Amino acid sequence: MKGLILSGGKGTRLRPLTYTRAKQLVPVANKPVLYYGLEAIAAAGIRDVGIIVSDPRELLQPDHRTGELVTTLVNSQAEIRAAVGDGAAFGLRVTYIEQEAPLGLAHAVKISEGFMGGDSFVMYLGDNLIKDGIVPFVREFEKEKPEAQILLAKVARPWEFGVAELNGERVVRLEEKPKQPRSDLALVGVYLFTKSIFDAVRAIQPSARGELEITDAIQHLITSGRNVRSHVIHGWWKDTGRVEDLLEANRIVLADLVPRIEGTVDSASLIEGSVQIGPGTRVERSRLRGPLVIGPDVTIEDSYIGPFSAIAEGVRIVRSEVEHSIVLERSVIEDVPTRIDSSLIGKDVVVTCSPDRPRAHHIMVGDSSRVELA
Repeated sequence: MKGLILSGGKGTRLRPLTYTRAKQLVPVANKPVLYYGLEAIAAAGIRDVGIIVSDPRELLQPDHRTGELVTTLVNSQAEIRAAVGDGAAFGLRVTYIEQEAPLGLAHAVKISEGFMGGDSFVMYLGDNLIKDGIVPFVREFEKEKPEAQILLAKVARPWEFGVAELNGERVVRLEEKPKQPRSDLALVGVYLFTKSIFDAVRAIQPSARGELEITDAIQHLITSGRNVRSHVIHGWWKDTGRVEDLLEANRIVLADLVPRIEGTVDSASLIEGSVQIGPGTRVERSRLRGPLVIGPDVTIEDSYIGPFSAIAEGVRIVRSEVEHSIVLERSVIEDVPTRIDSSLIGKDVVVTCSPDRPRAHHIMVGDSSRVELA
């Protein structure tokens, strides 16, 4: 069995952060979301993995210094290649498969046929995170031997997802983002297929949005009388395509954090709960309340860092309070008089204070930005 990870897409729901980085590389608990998928596939005993990557694209956006519109080349493919390499760090052998445009999940399957070579495979959407992994799902597929098996979860807003209608464990109907859902069982971004999926992909036509939909391909298997099974997960799953879902995934992962302190903490500082502190980090006259992860070479002075926060490498936080937030590399938060809460702050960002002080701040800013809080 092989693996297929999809790491294309524009990440529009995470803009402006995804103007400058691939959405699959946005970190949860200081680890890129994509890494969780690679680790889940490796844990299931799969070794050969294809990663779908997008061609570089040009974006017209305002320069944060001058306000003028400038053309920026976004090369998420190069980022992902650099982050994953040949896959050896994960115990995998990785092959990169280029997709010229985001033409749908079924299109990604279509262009992977040569790599699969007739083998069954698991398809994993690179911005999904499943806490308990996929081992039971893969073992069930190997035992039952259906033509396809889909992973499902109960959701509160089924109209935002592909929705499945079941007869027992057998799938009888799939519908993409229905206005009136027939169930609350949404397709999680993990699928298992035999080579029959390639015939189904060739048989379908692009949807109204111009994409080859994986739900249409699976529905074709069902209509053709093929056995399509389901597996409903009862642990948590997150599609991390939105800020609130990233923060929730960060909270859930950090709940299982094992304490580890490699940096230096002075005697005037207080640590409560499970806290990880990376090497080279310096904490002075501050209070850290876990669960909380702080990367290497971070400086924290006269500050409070609260639960469910992830502070990345090289960040500097001085005379400020941060809680339930993700702060990316080399950003600076200094002299902010009110607590920063439930926020996602990009890399190389400066957050500081202007004379007028509001009561609260909720922030999402992209990389290389500067924010003055009035």
